[in-house]
Amino acid sequence: MLQHPQIDPVAIAIGPLKIHWYGLTYLVGFLAGWWLGRIRTRKPWSPINEEQMGDLLFYLALGVILGGRMGYVLFYNFDNFLADPLWLFRVWEGGMSFHGGLLGVMFAMWWYGRKVDCGFWRLADFVAPLVPIGLGAGRIGNFINGELWGKPTDVAWGMVFRTAPDSLPRHPSQLYQFALEGVALFVILWWFSSRERPRMAVSGLFLICYGVFRFLVEFVRQPDAQLGYLAFGWLTMGQVLSFPMIVAGAALMFIAYRRKAE
Repeated sequence: MLQHPQIDPVAIAIGPLKIHWYGLTYLVGFLAGWWLGRIRTRKPWSPINEEQMGDLLFYLALGVILGGRMGYVLFYNFDNFLADPLWLFRVWEGGMSFHGGLLGVMFAMWWYGRKVDCGFWRLADFVAPLVPIGLGAGRIGNFINGELWGKPTDVAWGMVFRTAPDSLPRHPSQLYQFALEGVALFVILWWFSSRERPRMAVSGLFLICYGVFRFLVEFVRQPDAQLGYLAFGWLTMGQVLSFPMIVAGAALMFIAYRRKAE
C-alpha cells in the first residue's frame, strides 16, 4: 500500500502572492504547445506560419480557461451556479472540465481561423497533436493536489490519499490519465500527423483516442461526489461526455478517408 506524497499545492509563496503547482501545469502545457506548434509550422502542409503560432496560442488559452470553467459549471456543478451565480468567476476555488475546454478550444479555432482565412478542420488537425502534453501536465497537477482519485482497490500500487474521506487504498487514476491522455495520446497523434493525412483524420483520431481512454479510466475513477453515478451503477458524467467524442471521431475518420478514396 502506497501513501500519496504530501506535496504543498503552493509551489511559490512570496508574501500574499501564491503560485500553485496546478497553475504551473497549465503554463507548462501552453509553453509546450507553443514550442511543438512552432515545430509543426515547418511542415509544408501547415495552415499557419511560425510567427502566427503566438497569436493562435493566445486564442487557444482563452478557449481552454473560459470553456473549461464554464463546462465544469454546466456539466458538473450547475446547482451551485444557480445558488450563487458569482461562483462562476471564482476560479481560484477550483473546477475545470476537459470537455468544456474542448468546446472552448473549438470556438477559439473557428474564431482565429476566420481572422487568418484558414479552414476550421485544417487548423483543428494542426492543433490536435499539441493538446496531450497539456492534458498530461494537468493530470500531474491533479495528483499533486490529491484530487480526482480513483475507487478503492486491492492492487499492489493502490494509494492512500489524505484528501479522501477514508484511509482505503485507491487507484491513482490521475496517473492512469497522465499515461493515457498525456503520454500515449501524444505519441499516437505525433506519429500519425508526422506526414500529411486526409483533412479531419488527425482530429478524428484525437477524439476517438481521448474518448476511449477517458471512458475506460472512468471505471476506476471515483465519480464526482455531487453527481455520483448517473445510471446502471457505473455510468459517470465523464463517460456520458466522452461517448459522443468516440462516435464523432469515428465519423470524421470515415469521412476523411472516404473523400480521399474518391
